[in-house]
Amino acid sequence: MVKREWMLKRNCSIAPHQLGQVFAILCAVSLTVAFVFTLRGAWYILGFSVLELSAVGFAFLIYARHATDREYIALVEDCLLVEFVQAGKTSRYRLDPQHVRIGPAGPHPAGKLVRLESSGIRVDVGRHLTEWKRREFALELERELSASSNVR
Repeated sequence: MVKREWMLKRNCSIAPHQLGQVFAILCAVSLTVAFVFTLRGAWYILGFSVLELSAVGFAFLIYARHATDREYIALVEDCLLVEFVQAGKTSRYRLDPQHVRIGPAGPHPAGKLVRLESSGIRVDVGRHLTEWKRREFALELERELSASSNVR
């Protein structure tokens, strides 16, 4: 039974399938203009157009791979479940909620992630949150963990 859960996702303004549609329209327009110039004798425009569309396509591909990245944290009765999805790969960690320590990760004070540590397992979360939201999340998680341990 899940007591509390958090879903930390990227703030993406366009979905991967919409991005594919935008890219298809961009290709159609660019290649049409390049084809017209090629018919007029300026064949090198077609080469530049293909080069440009290849670079934009590569950038869109990288964006689309990471558009669905997320972090899922769930406080379950017997564990704190942390799940990462990055570029389609999933990683799961189970932490003991009775012994979880919450603190900042990394040596630099600005832009720190939230470190969760229990039984030698260290997990850094909050990649998709602003610094203020990270602090709010850490405080909220700490309250939920202490409330959960007080109930037992």
